[in-house]
Amino acid sequence: MIRSVVRGFGAALPKRVMTNKEIESRVDTSDEWIVQRTGIRQRYIAGEGETSASLGEAAARAALERAGLTPDDVDLIIVATSTPDNTFPATAVNIQNRLGMRHGAAFDMQAVCSGFVYAVATADAYIRGGLSKRALVIGAETFSRLLDWTDRTTCVLFGDGAGAIVLEAQEAAGTKADRGVLTAQLRSDGAHRDKLYVDGHLRMEGREVFKHAVGMITDVIEAAFEATGTTADDIDWLVPHQANRRIIDGSAKKLGIPLEKVVVTVDLHGNTSAASIPLALDAAASDGRIKKGDLVMLEAMGGGFTWGSVLLRW
Repeated sequence: MIRSVVRGFGAALPKRVMTNKEIESRVDTSDEWIVQRTGIRQRYIAGEGETSASLGEAAARAALERAGLTPDDVDLIIVATSTPDNTFPATAVNIQNRLGMRHGAAFDMQAVCSGFVYAVATADAYIRGGLSKRALVIGAETFSRLLDWTDRTTCVLFGDGAGAIVLEAQEAAGTKADRGVLTAQLRSDGAHRDKLYVDGHLRMEGREVFKHAVGMITDVIEAAFEATGTTADDIDWLVPHQANRRIIDGSAKKLGIPLEKVVVTVDLHGNTSAASIPLALDAAASDGRIKKGDLVMLEAMGGGFTWGSVLLRW
């Protein structure tokens, strides 16, 4: 059978770092409160000329370089973003043009913080269906431009950045020992749409999101285990959406995954929505934690609500 195998990975961050101390000067909060409640210590904020497309392009180029490929080798670009530079055309088409690609297909995917998981699942379906041989899957966000910087409940949480992977079609035996995407589990429930939304600025009922998060994440991870005949003991690395350290720790504990197997970057990046998983993948693969053959679980939950998981062998 055909599997979608990770050939390369990359990341890009804005130049400006905003610490909790700087936020203290803007709203009534403290570094101690932010760290205790969220685990976030800093985030990156896009400046003039830094956009979802420019950050996505930089992450894509880094992923292609690590894969030893060029834009000519790719035939599909999927960009997960809730902060496109324009309503249309798609940020993916903008990145395609920036890369000098004049072939293939490019489109955006909007599932908020679950966007990268949805995009990987979609690229995998294209590859297994024979519609693509190599896909760039990018998560790119500039959430700082949606924030109400007088709302201390939301402005402390989010940051900007982009991450990317290259997925390549490779023949495999069709067992759980294969490299590549082994299963994807996607869910949504629009009844919760008013708990996290944008009306010009981002609005969130934090307690409600937190209340649902751990159960929803556990649901899609257990479904992935059932689909592949694996267990928590088989997981080498859990790479969660980086929304809140308490949600990350609570989910790992409920699933019986040791915290030393969990990749955490929320302290460095804050919540970068669809960019958070590929940024975390880049960090852990760059420093050698994630190695070829490792079993890696991706999971996310976002506005909508949407939630999902992808189990892959690196």
